[in-house]
Amino acid sequence: MNEAIRNLEPKALWNNFADLNAVPRGSKKEERVIEFMKDFGTKLGLETFEDDVRNVIIRKPATPGMENRKGIVLQSHLDMVHQKNNDTDFDFDTQGIEMYVDGDWVRANGTTLGADNGLGVATIMAILESNSIAHPAIDALFTIDEETGMTGAIGLKGGILKGEILLNLDTEEDDEIGVGCAGGVDVTATKTYVPVEASTNAVSYKISVKGLRGGHSGMEIHLGLGNANKMMNRILFETRDTMNVASVLGGSLRNAIPRESNSMVLVTDENKFLSGFEKIKNEIVTEYQHIEKDISITTEKIEIVTTKVMSSEDQEEFLKAVFGAHNGVFRMSPAIEDLVETSNNIAKILVLEGTIRVECLTRSSVESSKKNMVNTLTSVFELAGFSVQTSGDYPGWAPNMDSAILKVLDGLYEKMNGKKANVAACHAGLECGILGTHYPGMDMISFGPTIKGAHSPDERASISSTQKFWKFVLEILKEIPLK
Repeated sequence: MNEAIRNLEPKALWNNFADLNAVPRGSKKEERVIEFMKDFGTKLGLETFEDDVRNVIIRKPATPGMENRKGIVLQSHLDMVHQKNNDTDFDFDTQGIEMYVDGDWVRANGTTLGADNGLGVATIMAILESNSIAHPAIDALFTIDEETGMTGAIGLKGGILKGEILLNLDTEEDDEIGVGCAGGVDVTATKTYVPVEASTNAVSYKISVKGLRGGHSGMEIHLGLGNANKMMNRILFETRDTMNVASVLGGSLRNAIPRESNSMVLVTDENKFLSGFEKIKNEIVTEYQHIEKDISITTEKIEIVTTKVMSSEDQEEFLKAVFGAHNGVFRMSPAIEDLVETSNNIAKILVLEGTIRVECLTRSSVESSKKNMVNTLTSVFELAGFSVQTSGDYPGWAPNMDSAILKVLDGLYEKMNGKKANVAACHAGLECGILGTHYPGMDMISFGPTIKGAHSPDERASISSTQKFWKFVLEILKEIPLK
């Protein structure tokens, strides 16, 4: 299946991408891809090493005639988001990604593709192994755990990198030059409850929400896509007088808009429950019919596996808290047109055996607005008796419109394409903001090929865009400013 990928142009890039995608590399499970990358650099005879947190750095000297250019850092992250369709049989811990060509797109068979940020990694690999590409001195920085905490970027120490300019290859529109990004923080609300015995005449039903598009909780948060956790909460709230919740499991990753949610409830009034379920189901489907065309909301009677449920009082507090918690865009930027400034993703909800856990990812390009969103969530959950903790806080990246490398990319893009690039900040967590805290004098820019549906099984990479991106990279390397 992946042989078709290897025949695509530029072959050097796509072959490295195929090699990379044969290696399991989920966030926080990067051991194999770290060894893979170290082996790659060592076989090329290049200086290759890990830092204290297991980022991989590979150094390559300038090619003849390029020694008088400023040194650069080529940077991408090694990990990928692991998501699969519910009916896809796939083990991310042991299997390589199964890819195929669909017109102008490279896709994966029922899973995320890993183009985010694998195409960036593969691009750097192709440059490192080339004997014909002109470039200044390179520090290739392959960070770990970008997707679930940015711990690689956070743990990188100052003084390791020698380059003066950082080229981050993690932007997902080929006409965009990234000059800023949002920071983020994880918000986790937890609460315990004492399970009670359900009514002796109760019957068990499973409720499922699935088939949603999902996607990147930063780059696609403004699209108004369905959030399975919010939808499930509406269903449970509508039918709460007819049942008690035994369990809920919705979503999987903080940085992915949740596509699926499942709950088990013990019902005391079947007719009223089913009537209420149909009413709210039809309302949700109608609301989302234009954007969530594959939505599936179902319920079915199942054998009772537990008689322990939430009390009506605990259930009321839980459902109202999730209702009150903000999801989606919180504030648009007043400074940059069409840019989401602040948002929140209610990413994962777990209710099981006396424990409630709600996991959110709050993003913002403005620190004070991020704090405002966190305080909003904290207030709602604490009023319902939850304990709220924050973790993984990382800064945004403030735009520098006087950047020398921005002028290079802006001019080259217009010269090569006959039109201006979209110079923009994005509502995603790029590593540039964090890396800039360790290397405050470094000039930074972000760009990349067009990737759609990142963080979902609909992830796909444009072949023609990747070719366009590759040519752009080669020209950029020639035009790095003089020392």
